[in-house]
Amino acid sequence: MRCPHCGSFDDRVIDSRTLANGDAIRRRRECIGCGYRFTSYERVEDRPLMVIKKDGRREPFDRAKIERGVARALEKRPVSEMDIESFVNEIEDVAAMRGRINREIDAREIGELVLEKLAGLDQVAYVRFASVYRHFSTPGEFVREIQKIGGDFT
Repeated sequence: MRCPHCGSFDDRVIDSRTLANGDAIRRRRECIGCGYRFTSYERVEDRPLMVIKKDGRREPFDRAKIERGVARALEKRPVSEMDIESFVNEIEDVAAMRGRINREIDAREIGELVLEKLAGLDQVAYVRFASVYRHFSTPGEFVREIQKIGGDFT
């Protein structure tokens, strides 16, 4: 592993922990050259899960896209980074299970899954995510979405 500070390839592992139901390993490392400490993550990948986009294109599942969207929706909300990490792990696990047979999942299915889980976690974040995901263009669309999740708009 290359040190992100000095570029040396000599390091030692200080600590290893299993994450995400045994699907990942977090390793704490220390560079032998400069003493800089950093973290690396290892995940097993066989064939990547492919996401079928609205226009029919297929691209590899990108966990970072979900992390960015969810973090943006939860910005300035009382939800910890640990809860966000668990939330994204859960979405990733469910998407992997649903796409297990043919290693493909529809992008709409992922978006709806995120919305479903956000509704239970934080309703403001749900409306924020829904407004971008569903391309709201009028205030009425916000009102309908709030009413759909049982919110009162009076």
